[in-house]
Formats: sequence, C-alpha cells, structure tokens
Amino acid sequence: MLSDLDLPALQDYRSAYQEPDDFDTFWTATLTQARGHDLAVSRTPVVTELRAVEVYDLTFAGYDGHPVHAWLRLPRARRGRLPAVVQFHGYGSGRGNPYDDLVWACAGYAHLVMDARGQGGAHAGGATGDPVGSGPSHPGFLTRGIEDKETYYYRRVFTDAVRAVEAVRSLDFVDPPRVAVAGNSQGGGIALAAAGLVPDLAAGYFQAPFLCDVRRAVRITATAPYAELTGYLAARRHRTDAVFGTLAYFDGVGFARRALAAAHFSTGLADDICPPSTAFGAYHAYRGPKRITTWEFNGHEAGGSEDLADALAVFHDVLAPGNEE
Repeated sequence: MLSDLDLPALQDYRSAYQEPDDFDTFWTATLTQARGHDLAVSRTPVVTELRAVEVYDLTFAGYDGHPVHAWLRLPRARRGRLPAVVQFHGYGSGRGNPYDDLVWACAGYAHLVMDARGQGGAHAGGATGDPVGSGPSHPGFLTRGIEDKETYYYRRVFTDAVRAVEAVRSLDFVDPPRVAVAGNSQGGGIALAAAGLVPDLAAGYFQAPFLCDVRRAVRITATAPYAELTGYLAARRHRTDAVFGTLAYFDGVGFARRALAAAHFSTGLADDICPPSTAFGAYHAYRGPKRITTWEFNGHEAGGSEDLADALAVFHDVLAPGNEE
C-alpha cells in the first residue's frame, strides 16, 4: 500500500525546507578544519579465498584527524587507472565482512565501503569508533549532539565521507575524475551529502535516501530511525527550534541544491522508513542531471537488486569501467 503521496502528487511535490544563511560557510569551515590533518591513508592486504577480487583494509583520517576504517575492493584483472565507487552503509550497520558487497569490484570499479563511525555494533560489524562525546540523546545515533550544529553526530560522519572521497582519489590506480558515491537509506543520505560537498564527482546513486526533507519525514512516519527524533522531543519539549535548527545544516535537500554529479535516485512507494516524498523533495531540488525510479509495491529496499542493476547501467555510461588505458 502507499505510505505517502501517490505518484502524480510526488511529481508535483516540492519541499518546504529552508536552508540557513550560513550553510556554505559552516561546511567550508568544517572541511577546512578537517583538511588541516594529514589524510594518512594506509592499506593492508586482506587474505581471502576470492580469485577475481583483491580486498584491503584501508584507513584514513576523517573528522578532526580521527582514524576511519573502510574496505577497499579491486578487480584483480585491471590495467590503467580505475573508476571508483565510494559506498556508505545503512543505519546502525558497518562496513561488514571482506566478502560482502562484491558487485562493484566485479563490475570493474575500485570500491571503497566506509564505516559510519560508532555504528555496526549489532550487525554487519564496524571497526571505527567515535571518540567525541554527546549530551543527552535518544538511543541510537540520530540525536547525538543534536542541539548544536558544531557537536552533531552527522557533522563528523559527513566530513568522514568527504575525506573518504579524497582518500580514494589519492590512490595511484584510481582515476580522480571518475569517482562516484552510492548508498541505501542512511548510506544514500551520506552519499547525497558527499555529492553536495564535493562538486566534481562524476555520479551518485541515492537509494531510499535518509535525512532528506527531515521536518516532513518526522511528521508523516512513526518508524525508526525518525522515531528517535520524536522520542527525543517528547522528553525535551522546548528544544524543538534548536533541534530543527541543527538539522537544517544536514538535510539532503540542502546538499542536493549544490550537487552536480549525474544522479540516480530511487524510492519505494510503500516505504514507511524514508517516505517517498522526502526522496522526491531531494530529487526535485537536485541541481545536476538526474533521474528517479519509483517502485510501486516496494518498501525501503526500493527495488533492491533490480534497482542496483539500473544504477550499474547509469554508472557504466558515465564512468566507463573496463576502458582503462
């Protein structure tokens, strides 16, 4: 069943999100501060039974120089500089196992999967801690440090994402102009932030993106993770303005207005986790070339592997894996 507006209404929908006047100033200062630390990229080969893919444990310096872990997967049979895909994972998860997520490397890309700091303790394990403390918060990650943009959790995560792009571009076997970002759910929201903060990316894949049109999302879904916000505000009733004032710096609609990479969005019309109107809010605001696929009877998986096949086709046209010299 529909979880939100029907398709004609989604096509007409425009987000009411209003960005802060100092949105760009805040993010420029944040990234300048992060770049004051050496990127410190290191990679260690991982022994696996894979014959077509090499795996490395890669570490780089993210927000405030904190070490961030990622898996780097490469096709063994390669020549010249490769296009690259930097992928971000879903909420509460982590980079997982070296054997996970082999599609992109098998399709001819250098593939980096970044940990979201502090996540992955329950499933699809992560290896990156978050050494920054937090004030009172609802269980989960969405409300950590949320009453101040300087301390908000996703300030660190989105900065890590930009540094992940810089880390993969620093590798001598990657072609820097042919780098894309990708993710589902939280990963889609992180990828969208990276696309807005790194103006010269080649492509982006935003599947059921989280943290888009947040104020609307909180009004129309009672499902986690957005339920963490309503739970927090139910206990801190007079902090609504502070909370949404912070979130305005982290909303995917704001990043979409600045993103230029060729974009593939997707959403399931039965998605009650990241409602489809919030994906359309970001899609309609997106500045670069774009397309969106809707899956009428799908929920948060947003078409799953069939949608991934569509994104692979888009990336193939833009990034041309296998054409290295």
